[in-house]
Amino acid sequence: MTAGGKKDAMVVFTPSGKRGRFPLGMRVLDAARQLGVDVDSVCGGRAICGRCQVVVAEGDFAKHNIASRSDNLSARGEAEQKHMLRRGLADDRRLSCQATLQADIVIDVPASSQVHHQVVRKPHEAHDIDINPVVHLYYVEVAQPDIQIPSGDQQRLLAALEKDWQLENLSCELGVTQTLQSCLRKGDWQVTVAVRNNRHIIAAWPGFKGNAFGVAVDVGSTTIAAHLCDLTSGEVLASAGKMNPQIRFGEDLMSRVSYIMMNPGGEDDLVRVVREAITELVAEVSAAAGIEVSDVVEMTVVGNPIMQHLVLGINPVELGTAPFALANDAGVDVLAADVGITINPGGHVYALPCIAGHVGADAAGVLLAEAPYDRDEVSLVVDVGTNAEIIVGNRERLLAASSPTGPAFEGAQISSGQRAAPGAIERVRIDPKTLEPKFKVIGCADDTKADDLTVV
Repeated sequence: MTAGGKKDAMVVFTPSGKRGRFPLGMRVLDAARQLGVDVDSVCGGRAICGRCQVVVAEGDFAKHNIASRSDNLSARGEAEQKHMLRRGLADDRRLSCQATLQADIVIDVPASSQVHHQVVRKPHEAHDIDINPVVHLYYVEVAQPDIQIPSGDQQRLLAALEKDWQLENLSCELGVTQTLQSCLRKGDWQVTVAVRNNRHIIAAWPGFKGNAFGVAVDVGSTTIAAHLCDLTSGEVLASAGKMNPQIRFGEDLMSRVSYIMMNPGGEDDLVRVVREAITELVAEVSAAAGIEVSDVVEMTVVGNPIMQHLVLGINPVELGTAPFALANDAGVDVLAADVGITINPGGHVYALPCIAGHVGADAAGVLLAEAPYDRDEVSLVVDVGTNAEIIVGNRERLLAASSPTGPAFEGAQISSGQRAAPGAIERVRIDPKTLEPKFKVIGCADDTKADDLTVV
């Protein structure tokens, strides 16, 4: 009880502005959870992960009638001291899972401690994004088996998740069940699990694990690109790309469809090589980031309709002739193992929906990123690749079309085109003041002025 006889304290959380009165001695993390304040905590309040850090706002806040001081929280205890020595903790920060309320206080939750914090990454995106992954990690300590209580390891794991995290009615992938006993014993009954959509346990690791990863893959007709992302921070950790090995079956999409038409069962060849290429890229970006492939628990795939069909193992011949019918125009969510792609055994692949017969999931991804449907002004979005998509419109109406641009530029049907190889122009820039054009040629270190161009 405080000197004024109060049995509770007013807590104001910023920047959310949420507030409430709570009993003295309550953990800050518990108060935040009751108010719905966005505070990260993977370890469940055991002072292990350090994700739940908060900052006491020092000063007099007349608006809230609060004199906020660091002394209005409990002193650092043994668990917090150990965390400071082991992992470091700034002087002005506290672990909300350890600090308890002693008086009225204003507490700031920094962006790094918010689960769904906004991240601006100008080199990669042109606008803010909300981090809200489909997979979350949860650390629990599971009761050991007792001969007097004949319950299985999985049932005791589910009970711990319900008790610590209020996760109910979870199902468990068979692969997790098959390895759970060795995982629990290796971790001395401490385990971190990956839960997808708050419904399915898809992976488990012994002890505490703080990060899980996802890979975004763009399956183009000519090249395949992969980006490894930290699902907690949204940071792109590694990127890689390679030529689509399907090229040997045809330069463009219609050539590949023709190959399948003329070679019964030929789609199996195209499916196999594109899946192998994606698996190789996952291994490459994982190695670059210093993680295991099994740490990748989620994958998102986009591509034009024919590429999307082939990744999913669907014969695309109907897309070769009018009316260009899609086998499925909805998003597809499957186990990675079911489509022959190697990530964590319980990891999933989500393929975005296609828009039309030759306007694919890659165009849907562009729509999600640029959001022209949220604007009054008319936007024009052009994705120029081997297959190009054009989208124009606003919140009232959107129109989309596609065309095979690669062959036109790469010399398949004209005399002066070439692939993206040394000698090809890869970038053009116009000086906004002088209007002088400059271009970048693959294989040359510097930009070249238009006057320097030799026509042959």
